[in-house]
Amino acid sequence: MSRESIKIVIPMAGWGTRMRPHTWSKPKPLVSVAGKTSLEHVMDMFKTLPDPDNAEFIFIVGPYLGELQVPAFIKENYPNLKAHYVVQHEMKGQSHALWLSREYLKGPMIMCFSDTLMETDFSFLAKEEADGVAWVMPVEDPRRFGVAEEGADGWVTRFIEKPQSLDNNLVVVGCYYFKDSAQLLTAIDEQMKRGVMLKNEYFMTDAISIMIEGGAKVRTQRISTWLDTGTIEATLDTNKILLEKFGSHTGKFEGSNVEIVEPVAIHASAKISNSKIGPFASIGANCTIENAQISESIVEADCEIKDAALNRSLIGKQARVKGRGDGHVMQVNIGDTSSITL
Repeated sequence: MSRESIKIVIPMAGWGTRMRPHTWSKPKPLVSVAGKTSLEHVMDMFKTLPDPDNAEFIFIVGPYLGELQVPAFIKENYPNLKAHYVVQHEMKGQSHALWLSREYLKGPMIMCFSDTLMETDFSFLAKEEADGVAWVMPVEDPRRFGVAEEGADGWVTRFIEKPQSLDNNLVVVGCYYFKDSAQLLTAIDEQMKRGVMLKNEYFMTDAISIMIEGGAKVRTQRISTWLDTGTIEATLDTNKILLEKFGSHTGKFEGSNVEIVEPVAIHASAKISNSKIGPFASIGANCTIENAQISESIVEADCEIKDAALNRSLIGKQARVKGRGDGHVMQVNIGDTSSITL
């Protein structure tokens, strides 16, 4: 890879309807999981780039929430990041999102979806010779994903979006590398000219198939860990897996009579008393928790939980939960600034 900066494109303009009610008040990538936002977990993956200090990020955000909150979040948490922002007003798909970013795209690039958390090491890109690389993982049922079809020589022959059969289970996980972004943009232009869409959206897999038609050499990069934060249940599962994998991280929070069942993530500014936390609980900054039991749950910042026993719950920022105080375990899903008495 040359010293030319690599461009990292992260599309995050979708409405996040499967993460309601949390995405009424913030973009999906800013929902917390295992002590960090999903976006921070994605950003952590790029620390393994051959030259991480020479990367430029292009965030494709949605109007209103994304347009306001994502730049502010990046400025606060990554003040030295070379970042650009593109607003996708119409949800016309992945290829359309990249096409909107074309003024920033030159040379090598990576596109990674904001809800794709995977275990990989990008350092191999320093010597990568293929025109494109698609990260893939075998899954039992590939029908709601895109799959890569490989020829006898190992190169990808085409991509199939949402296949009808189970014959090929090599699912593309939402991360791609391109040696020359201009080659991809040319294919997207052709895709739009042909009107190659599925359910009124332009999919990346179709654009890459057009690249391959034109002679591009594209290969797969297999992974064994792929986590999803696209739904409430998936986010809670990912929270559990990440805590299990990386272990507890707790600050010296203010607490009295607190039982911790690891692994957990507890912010140092939390105040906890007469409570049992864990296993697999993530407690955000400035939370106040009294007389509670919390397991397999995410409690975001500035929450107040009293007299409640919660399991498999996702509690938005500045929310208030008042329980019954009888130890009866409840499953609760409430968004930011909400209040509930059980």
